[in-house]
Amino acid sequence: MKVTTREFDVSEHLDSPEMIREYLQATLEEGNAELLKIALGNIAKAKGMTDIAKATKLSRQHLYRALSENGSPQFDTIVKVLKALDCQLSIKTA
Repeated sequence: MKVTTREFDVSEHLDSPEMIREYLQATLEEGNAELLKIALGNIAKAKGMTDIAKATKLSRQHLYRALSENGSPQFDTIVKVLKALDCQLSIKTA
C-alpha cells in the first residue's frame, strides 16, 4: 500500500483567536525574532493575507516579502500586523 504525505502547514490549524494567541505566546517565549516573523506569516496566511494587508494599510506584496523566510520586517510592520490580529505585545519580568 502506497502512503502519501504532505507538508505540515500550521496555518491550517490557526482557526480561532485562542489558538492564534497561544501560538504567538509560545513563539514569544522562545525569544527568537526569526520564529516570531515565521509565526506572524503563518497567522497572516491563516487569516487571509488580503485582509491583513487592508487592516495594516500595507500591500500584500510588502507583507509577503516582510514575513517570508528571507524577509526582515521593520518593527512597525510587526506592530501593525499584531494590531490587525487584535493582539498586542506586553512585557513581564522573566
